[in-house]
Amino acid sequence: MNDCLFCKIIKGEIPSSKVYEDEYVFAFNDIDPQAPTHILVIPKEHITSAAEIDESNSKVVSKIFEAIAKIAKENNFENGFRVVSNIGESAGQTVKHLHFHILSGRDMTWPPG
Repeated sequence: MNDCLFCKIIKGEIPSSKVYEDEYVFAFNDIDPQAPTHILVIPKEHITSAAEIDESNSKVVSKIFEAIAKIAKENNFENGFRVVSNIGESAGQTVKHLHFHILSGRDMTWPPG
């Protein structure tokens, strides 16, 4: 997608604070952190949201969660962390590219607000 913010970040057209990268996944620090550590993890393949996952692209989701586990270990999130994905505007999805938020460094409340 030519106008997708996250696709532009993956291509290096927009700078980011990269945390992790492999063949399938790119992760970077969120520019508006909601916790002391707030990392966005995105597939390099453009998928609009979790609602668009199917047999043709589901492998990338397992790669994303493998990357999340690596990032958590590398950053010593031994006290815990939260992984969130917003799907659709009413759920707070502002960029139409599948992404997962890793939040850590503070106690989390429920329900999230």
